Amino acid sequence: MHDDLIARAEAWLAEDPDQETRDELAKLIEAGDTAELAARFSGTLQFGTAGLRGELGAGPLRMNRSVVIRAAAGLAAYLKKQGHTDGLVVIGYDARHKSADFARDTAAVVTGAGLRAAVLPRPLPTPVLAFAIRHLGAVAGVEVTASHNPPRDNGYKVYLGDGSQIVPPADAEIAAEIDAIASLHDVPRPDSGWETLDDSVLDAYLARTDAVLDPASPRTARTVYTAMHGVGKDVLLAAFARAGFPEPVLVTEQAEPDPDFPTVAFPNPEEPGAMDLAFARARATDPDLVIANDPDADRCAVAVKDGVDWRMLRGDEVGALLAAHLVRRGARGTFAESIVSSSLLGRIAEKAGLPYEETLTGFKWIARVDGLRYGYEEALGYCVDPQGVRDKDGITAALLITELASVLKEEGRSLLDLLDDLAVEHGLHATDQLSVRVQDLSLIADAMRRLREQPPTELAGLPITRAEDLTRGTEQLPPTDGLRYTLDGARVIVRPSGTEPKLKCYLEVVVPVAAHAGLPAARARATELLTAVKRDLSAAAGI
Repeated sequence: MHDDLIARAEAWLAEDPDQETRDELAKLIEAGDTAELAARFSGTLQFGTAGLRGELGAGPLRMNRSVVIRAAAGLAAYLKKQGHTDGLVVIGYDARHKSADFARDTAAVVTGAGLRAAVLPRPLPTPVLAFAIRHLGAVAGVEVTASHNPPRDNGYKVYLGDGSQIVPPADAEIAAEIDAIASLHDVPRPDSGWETLDDSVLDAYLARTDAVLDPASPRTARTVYTAMHGVGKDVLLAAFARAGFPEPVLVTEQAEPDPDFPTVAFPNPEEPGAMDLAFARARATDPDLVIANDPDADRCAVAVKDGVDWRMLRGDEVGALLAAHLVRRGARGTFAESIVSSSLLGRIAEKAGLPYEETLTGFKWIARVDGLRYGYEEALGYCVDPQGVRDKDGITAALLITELASVLKEEGRSLLDLLDDLAVEHGLHATDQLSVRVQDLSLIADAMRRLREQPPTELAGLPITRAEDLTRGTEQLPPTDGLRYTLDGARVIVRPSGTEPKLKCYLEVVVPVAAHAGLPAARARATELLTAVKRDLSAAAGI
């Protein structure tokens, strides 16, 4: 085993085009560090429906130029087999370590394969890339980003010509083409021949952002904004200026792109502590709301003043607010969400007489819903302009929630007042998550197996009225690794994360409320139920 490992590492080293990872790998080989070599060479990063994502470093189980060149070559081979012999591939990238290198390598490989490649002019939000695919009539797009992962990670998202991310079977077909590449020496990589786009694509994207707003709406809400050390700031400020909103007050410590994300443990607005600086700025300036993007600006977080201090709204709360706002504005078309998001959206759509659909987790599914007008996912992802961007977009979502805050401000009300109204109208829908991060992935498989073999019959004293194993699929959903429990007044979904070593459990309870006066008691009851569901589910799963 030891000799085989060293031989594989030496073969990789001989092909590696990057001096930095070559040096790193040479040191490991020289030191005979078999544990670390095994961690990098005991398989390959799997190309799935999220593309690739992993830690930067040398070897096939890390993100590096060799892995990216193979991925680009596999994508190009797949596109040619689909008949796109001279199609355009648009490439975008964020400001993470190596992102620009990975984008350049992709452009070189695509050009060498005989396709046309165009690269966005600088690090820009992921939704600009998703927009550019449709705007330029491309056959595919690549975004080099690890979204809100830790600083040491990077990733590779692939979109097809409809402007939405790949779904099966395209992912498996591209993976097969990647596996078929014997040697990097077989992949032509010219030094030029691709186009670097100018700002006209960004200008066209910004022109579309106006389309999400009502031309007659007030533009008075004041915001504090953090880009979370990512690439959102310039585009968001330009969009807000075009719209005529007051200029957002920046969280200056997090305003500029920085691949080391120095002020946050995880550059994800949902993580504890990530919003602390934004809240401090809000306490000092007293805005109407706080807006945060994740580092590639496809997600949007919203915080509001609740009593004396600030709190983040849950993704489900923002999802319901945007839906209610669009309904009030007379939006037509299908409202869609993933199965892990709150059932409140279905109730809002039903009352408005609008079609409603549930999909598997991920915007790659939501974006494919026929006649989509609005889609959201509880993980802070919102698609409010599906004609322009077939993906979540943290810039246009920020515009729309700020428009709603402005409308309510003119009425002497707030986002929290509208949430109260929705609770009285449709029942208080309270959601929470039980999320367990593991070092050992087998623990996730063990928990799923335990729940399948010994399914719970009740949680928090509520009987489970229906238990579904989603690996079998349903009439509406293709198969996926997940479990769904329907309870009397609650719902639970358990699934392994698609992008991180986590087991995720999504909980929702619905408590009827007769009038506004009943809200405090309903909230207390919902908190009590969610706590009990979490406790019982942990015990049943053994986590």
